[in-house]
Amino acid sequence: MAKKIPFTVERTFKSSPAILYNFLTTPSGLVQWFADYVDLDPNGEVFTFEWNGDEQIAEVLNYDEDEYIRLRWEDEEDDKAYFEYKIKVTDITKETILTVTDFAYKEDVASSKELWNSQLNDLAKALGNG
Repeated sequence: MAKKIPFTVERTFKSSPAILYNFLTTPSGLVQWFADYVDLDPNGEVFTFEWNGDEQIAEVLNYDEDEYIRLRWEDEEDDKAYFEYKIKVTDITKETILTVTDFAYKEDVASSKELWNSQLNDLAKALGNG
C-alpha cells in the first residue's frame, strides 16, 4: 500500500500569534474559515468538523499555546499522518508565519496544497488580511 508523504504550505499574516492561534484552535475561530460547523469536546482533545453535513473527527495529538497544534483524523489509516499548524514570528520583520504540515498520497499533493491555499485565503479574510 502506498504511504502518504508530508507536505507544507506557508503563509504570512498580519496578526499576532495569539490571535492567529485562536483562529486555528477554537470552534468560533475555525468556523470562520475552515469548516461549516466545529465542536470541541469538554477536555479539549477531540474536534468534530462538519462540511455540507459530512462529519470528520480529529484528535489533538500535541500543542503548545500560540505556537502549534497537531491533530490526526480519526479515520486516518496511516498512523504516521497528521496535520499541524505551526506559528512563528520572523526576527527582523516581525511578521507572523503560519506553516501547515499535512500528509497526502504523492499524486494528491498538488490538489491538497491547492485546497490548503484556498483555506488559508479564507483565513486571511477572516483575520482582515484579505
